[in-house]
Amino acid sequence: MKPLDPTQFDRNRAEAATADRTYAGGMIRTQMNKRDWGIILFLAAIWGGAFFFIGVAVRHVPPLTYVWLRLTIASGGLWIYLWLKGERPGLPRHIWASIFLLALLNNAVPFVLIGWGEIHIASGLAAILNATTPIWGVVVAHFLTHDERMSPGKLGGVLLGVAGVAVMVGPSILSNIGNDALAQLACVVASLSYALAAVWARRYRKMGISPFAVTTGQLTAGAVILLPLSLAFDRPWTLPAPPLGAWAAIAALALVCTAFAYVLYFRLIAQAGATNAMLVTLLVPPIAIFLGGLFLDEALTAGDFIGLGLIALGLAAIDGRLLGRLQSLRGSSRFSALPETE
Repeated sequence: MKPLDPTQFDRNRAEAATADRTYAGGMIRTQMNKRDWGIILFLAAIWGGAFFFIGVAVRHVPPLTYVWLRLTIASGGLWIYLWLKGERPGLPRHIWASIFLLALLNNAVPFVLIGWGEIHIASGLAAILNATTPIWGVVVAHFLTHDERMSPGKLGGVLLGVAGVAVMVGPSILSNIGNDALAQLACVVASLSYALAAVWARRYRKMGISPFAVTTGQLTAGAVILLPLSLAFDRPWTLPAPPLGAWAAIAALALVCTAFAYVLYFRLIAQAGATNAMLVTLLVPPIAIFLGGLFLDEALTAGDFIGLGLIALGLAAIDGRLLGRLQSLRGSSRFSALPETE
């Protein structure tokens, strides 16, 4: 028998250990921990104001140009940050095609559709239509992933959450459904695009690419996609200069609601999966309503608290731990109720 080379044995052992760590790094938690929930609440607070900023921006800047400015400023901010730190995104050449597809699904298509939709419908209605993203996410993840399958609890929780958002937004806005049907359809298609993008973004953790690098690449690719479209259709050089308020809204959307928020969002997808990450869209409308009550003296109604309760029940059903505890308590009570035998 051929003698074993000790150096070859060491190399094989190192390769096996590396492969094991790579596989473990790609695993997704189906139940979120406190840190995951904290990121979701923080993102919801950031994106709760995004629809207001979008409404301000598109009143003065056409949708294609507004999205290009948003993505250009956001990507530019991230590149400046990397330059100051003396770093690079570290994106291999062979993944740029998938990064461009991610930018199309997560930025170009939904940003343009929502921006155009908010020209014709209220920002509150756009927010509730955007809250259908988790429903699309449950369906898309069920068919396109192996570890985020649909369950009755998950689907029921999403439906409860959407019902809660509908109650909070109120019948006055819901009564407008049917008017401006194309604008509403645009917001729904944007939600489906977000769901597809979230599932697509799962692949980058297994490749060992950081959320910061994915965000930088995605926003850069999105700006490249939108530039020729803006020049061809909006002809921005012929438009009047936007007022200072519109520039402030676009800057806030770019640096806070896009660059910073997407780094957190992709980190959440890598840790807790696409379906869980998309739950943030359920919390955006209620947080926007409560921020209005806290800072703008807008009155909170009983419907707001009922809707918040429905959302909380939906999130608990999706998380699964509360249902599991109830089932275990029920099982233990049945066991204790059994008659004793001699």
